[in-house]
Amino acid sequence: MTTPNEIRGNVATSGTKGARVDMKLEIVVIPVSDVDRAKDFYGRLGWRLDADFAHADDWRAIQFTPPGSGCSVIFGKNVTAAAPGSALGLYLVVSDIEAARKELLGRGIQISEVFHGVSGAYAGTDEPFLFGRIRINGPDAEHGSYRSFASFRDPDGNGWLLQEVTTRLPGRVDSATTSFASASDLASALRRAEAAHGQHEQRTGQRDENWPDWYAAYMVAEQAGGELPQ
Repeated sequence: MTTPNEIRGNVATSGTKGARVDMKLEIVVIPVSDVDRAKDFYGRLGWRLDADFAHADDWRAIQFTPPGSGCSVIFGKNVTAAAPGSALGLYLVVSDIEAARKELLGRGIQISEVFHGVSGAYAGTDEPFLFGRIRINGPDAEHGSYRSFASFRDPDGNGWLLQEVTTRLPGRVDSATTSFASASDLASALRRAEAAHGQHEQRTGQRDENWPDWYAAYMVAEQAGGELPQ
């Protein structure tokens, strides 16, 4: 199994000379049996409806985009040969899993309780997910980034996982670029910076007049997976 360190090492040392061509994941196709039922479900999630195209009676494609996502999903009639419900392990990254789960519940979506996995355990009888197969109720005890989840399915059984990510692994985000997908994500980042800055002031024993720069440095480093200011 490839470790995060190996992944970062490969990214850092591989590549060819010359300009790199960006390859942005744009579309994921999911297989459904009832197009209108699926359209209603993904609309109730609060996702943006981008397109609903049809040709005669033998082809139809519907595209939705989750809020803040650069990647969309497409489903429809005769757009994939995959069996309906066979798409599993589709990850939706959120900055606050409790808030995201509460929003989906408010939209009438059945979703699991928040759970986390057993560290280092990748076997068990539960449904597979990236960090193992043994689900323990409640968020990760240390609220570690990438470690808390909630799951739900669409009417065909295609499986989705919410994953809480607050700090990216080093190299996962361009350190020269800082962006937030929504006002909610930005507000969550500000709250984390405020809490960390409070600890900083306790350590120094004095009020930090330069708190805006400290907040900015913290938020940029957190998103890029760099060393956080102390």
